[in-house]
Amino acid sequence: MKHVFMKSFQICMLTLLAAAAVGCGSSKEGAKPDVPGEIPGDKPVMSDVACYVTSANGAHLFEQQEVNFSKVSMSPNKVELDPTTVFQTIDGFGPAVTGASCYNLLKMSSEDRAALLRKCFDPEEGVGFSFIRVHIGGSDFSMDEYTYCDTKGIEFFETPALERDGIFPVLREILAINPEIKIIGSPWSCPKWMKGTVSDPSVPYDSWTSGRLNPAYYADYAEYFVKWVQTWEAEGFPIYAITMQNEPLNHGNSMSLYMPWEDQLAFVKVLGPAFEQAGIKTKILAYDHNYNYDGVAGQEQYPLHIYEDAEASKWVDGSAWHNYGGDVSELDRILAAAPDKSIYFTEASIGTWNYTFDGCLINDFESIFLGTLSRMGKGVLLWNMMLDNEGKPYRPGGCSTCYGAIEINSSDYKTLKFNSHYYDLAHCSKVVRPGAQRIAASDIKVPNLSYLAFRNPDGSYAMIVLNRNAEPQTLTVAGPEKGFRYEVPGQSIASFRWSEK
Repeated sequence: MKHVFMKSFQICMLTLLAAAAVGCGSSKEGAKPDVPGEIPGDKPVMSDVACYVTSANGAHLFEQQEVNFSKVSMSPNKVELDPTTVFQTIDGFGPAVTGASCYNLLKMSSEDRAALLRKCFDPEEGVGFSFIRVHIGGSDFSMDEYTYCDTKGIEFFETPALERDGIFPVLREILAINPEIKIIGSPWSCPKWMKGTVSDPSVPYDSWTSGRLNPAYYADYAEYFVKWVQTWEAEGFPIYAITMQNEPLNHGNSMSLYMPWEDQLAFVKVLGPAFEQAGIKTKILAYDHNYNYDGVAGQEQYPLHIYEDAEASKWVDGSAWHNYGGDVSELDRILAAAPDKSIYFTEASIGTWNYTFDGCLINDFESIFLGTLSRMGKGVLLWNMMLDNEGKPYRPGGCSTCYGAIEINSSDYKTLKFNSHYYDLAHCSKVVRPGAQRIAASDIKVPNLSYLAFRNPDGSYAMIVLNRNAEPQTLTVAGPEKGFRYEVPGQSIASFRWSEK
């Protein structure tokens, strides 16, 4: 497969200490559109091309605009699509459905919740989120610290009531709306009885924070993953992929486990065969952490160390990434060394430390979405789907300053605000459907104008476009048979889907 990379992206990122958060930056300080009540994307598309636009200044918020086919043979700034040059297949886009998100969703009236979930997950009536991430056991955004086996002995594995009553009902509603949703699971910690100290994993360590997996329990922990996948699939929730540990180099989260590449390499040699023996087809992903490896000596290029071991590599489908430190260009190194392994972006957050609507909308779309997808990424997942207006609920020691993609006011559990992550996800998920293939698009070399093109499984075409220029930029798109023009507003995202049949 031929690899073509877009021009390098301008990225505004800050490496955090403690909370490990990234700065989105801002082009117009303080811009933060308030969109209570109305759910974006309500109107049907009535033109040849489905077009959606969101502007950093809030003038357009996933606004549908009429775009029709036109002659483009002599047009300037013409992007020519080449569906014969095919890159990666896309799995999807979506948020994390955490315990905290579910708590807020279940506080809504059943009618309001149903309407919101349909607008988020229905590919026709809504924006069509198609990929979600869940925590395996508790996390910093669950309703307690727990795992599925808190009594010593894998025979005591059982579904916690917090998930059976507080998460499963929401997932059932989501799967009823979109049965094709893909789910990826990540643990924040193994059961405490499996933990040892970081310096000597054989020495018991009784804390949810930090610690290291004791090799004596590798087989039990592999069985834990097997039972978790089997339990969730028996509940009707197919598990597409798991990561072996969320943020394996982060000692400080409220629930966490230090898992250097040496440990993941050894553990996957037990986990992979356990999945195979149980007939589990769920993908196993390595790493699930930052581009800069949190500056931990010896952990650079973490997944590549695992890929270099043939026995371990055969069980690992690819790697997962966060952006709380470093630069998306690190994926260039990973892709060059392991072009046969998949790449997923699995977490980014917004909050008081970095958030302005305009800065996060534009910079996250450029670095996370265009940056990942142009480097053969197969999917993008962001953090909490929903938190309340105070960033709650969160765990002690977790992030108390995070925002959800959607904010709900806890005074009525009805009034909604849609933050930048909602719009970033919506622009991709609405037009680029699961199973789409990224295709070649000619480079018109217009400064600060970036785009990618796709062909969907139904034969329709899609484009996602970012105009960082302050002024509008006319873009002409030439498909194999039909074309159109659109003036992308300044500092805006536009996405398109059309059929030439």
